[in-house]
Amino acid sequence: MRKLFSILSGIIFILILVSLLALYNYSNNLKFSTEKLVHYHPKLTTQIFDKNGDLIANIYDKKNRLYAPYKEIPPRLIEAVVAIEDTAFFEHSGVNPEAILRAVIKAIKYRKVKEGASTLTQQLIKNTILTPKKTLTRKINEALLAIKLETQLNKEQILERYLNEIFYGHNYYGVKTAAQGYFHKDLKDLDLKEIAILAGLPKAPTTYDPTRHLSNALSRANTVLDRMKNLGWITKDEYKKYVKEIPTIYGTSFIKNKYPFIVDEVVRELKKDFPDIKNGGYKIYTTFDPTLQKLAEESLKFGYKGILARYLSNLKRRAVSKNKRVNYEDLNGAMVVLDNKTGNILALVGSINYAKSQFNRAVQSRRQPGSAIKPFIYQTALDLGYSPQSRLIDMSRSFKYGKKVWNPKNYEKNFEGFISLRDALVHSRNLATINLVREIGLSQVYNSLTKMQFEGLKKDLSLSLGTFGISVLDFAGKYTLFSNYGTMLKPKIVTKIVTKDGDEKEIATTKYMITQPKQAYLMISILKDVVKRGTARKAKVEGIETAGKTGTTNEYKDAWFCGFIPDIEILTWYGKDNNKPMYKETGGKAAGPAFAHFVKGYIALHPETKRKFDIPDGVRVVKIHGKDEYFTDISQPPNDSVGVESSTDIEKLLF
Repeated sequence: MRKLFSILSGIIFILILVSLLALYNYSNNLKFSTEKLVHYHPKLTTQIFDKNGDLIANIYDKKNRLYAPYKEIPPRLIEAVVAIEDTAFFEHSGVNPEAILRAVIKAIKYRKVKEGASTLTQQLIKNTILTPKKTLTRKINEALLAIKLETQLNKEQILERYLNEIFYGHNYYGVKTAAQGYFHKDLKDLDLKEIAILAGLPKAPTTYDPTRHLSNALSRANTVLDRMKNLGWITKDEYKKYVKEIPTIYGTSFIKNKYPFIVDEVVRELKKDFPDIKNGGYKIYTTFDPTLQKLAEESLKFGYKGILARYLSNLKRRAVSKNKRVNYEDLNGAMVVLDNKTGNILALVGSINYAKSQFNRAVQSRRQPGSAIKPFIYQTALDLGYSPQSRLIDMSRSFKYGKKVWNPKNYEKNFEGFISLRDALVHSRNLATINLVREIGLSQVYNSLTKMQFEGLKKDLSLSLGTFGISVLDFAGKYTLFSNYGTMLKPKIVTKIVTKDGDEKEIATTKYMITQPKQAYLMISILKDVVKRGTARKAKVEGIETAGKTGTTNEYKDAWFCGFIPDIEILTWYGKDNNKPMYKETGGKAAGPAFAHFVKGYIALHPETKRKFDIPDGVRVVKIHGKDEYFTDISQPPNDSVGVESSTDIEKLLF
């Protein structure tokens, strides 16, 4: 009986060989092509890194796949996979007749399929070109294509494609993705037990999922180790050591997208030039600072809670009836933090709570800046020869536009007649600003703001009060005109892009030279006063010079504080998505405290931060009414300067 079985086995083996050789002659006429594997270009996960080079997110379309070239794959991992899946991989030509024979014999002996006979090459074909459907036709096609592929690629190329294509569970495609997902390790750092777990997973990723069925995964891994020991590929001592090991398994999502507003902004900025941004396998290096992002989120919530607390306190104090109460469910905010000298985005928060609202108000929403536009108008005046001590007219006027009459007013509902340019901006006097625009000339101001890259402006006097729309991020870029001493910077979040082929592209900063440092410093000195004694006193932080401007729009619909310290700039906005009023929330009251909260936290994190603004060359200082005032050869003191301590001081000021 045993002799008959041997003869039968030999006949079957010969028949298999003959059949395979015959089928090989027809392989070139298959309707399926191996080109997809010969020219293998799978969709790859793009990775995003923070300013420190730490991974903050993986983004992809459907399959999370990090690519590992053959040279990156540890030899022990290759041995483990070959040992458990296809021991004769380096000897066969795509199919393994001996394995097929064993499978057929066992099927005959036990009258059912006891083991498969697919090689790694066949598995690769099944997963990329064919389907997992178990039919005779598919198995024949699989075998033919495997034989053909082995004539087109070498063994290393086939293994490389297999280990990058195979599914490991949890949407991890490829062994590199699985290593980082399950173990938070690069391939080179895996130990033998971790390698064995990965080698055993593809057979049944759900059954052997180490995050859900650890005992199954360990048992399967030990089978891999036992197979490697029996083949002589690891020693008995290695087997004894690693068969007992239980590695640390990470069950958290490998997406690691803890900073969605940052990731969304990176994708938004790059998708035009890189349409395959989500599947091109890029490495994107950003300016983002996770520590400052957390601080910005906390600071924005701090200001938000202050708004709600004041409103609730007012309700109790005034006993406001329900039908007259303001609805604060739509209240939200945004904050952007930039590096003054580079325009790099250090933090970007688009809502109070991302889980409740993914709408990015820092980028996607355009809100009226209100009085926060005034420094740009006043800078125009300074560059035309006005000085901080120039006299402005703070008186009411009526303006007729067709049948409509516009009667602008100051926030305080009064006017002071003559007022210095400095005090007009420090106290945000609407009437003085409108009269300044009329004095300079509307066209002159309009052209100047256009040069500063403002868009959507109406060429009428309403631009004096910031009645156009702008995003928080865009406005932050505009304010670098002051924080960066006259050179405006376009906010930048990406510093470098590395393609899957290793090509690097550095991202340059876009700069706009608007004015000279000495002229910009005149504005810095005024904006410092806004915080010291003006509308932004709640933004003051002891021990460091702060500067900025508040912005409040009609009916308290928008509250801004656009502030900076010597190293960084912080823009904060609060308002309602439905554009309805808040209850008497000004920029200074609502946004100023959030700024101060951030600055205090920043100093705690960076005690080395610069505390005072530099005074550039070309700026002269004189005492007026016992206080420092600043002038340049362009912005000289007016002839009727009042409060200068002596006539010789006037002479000193003349350039």
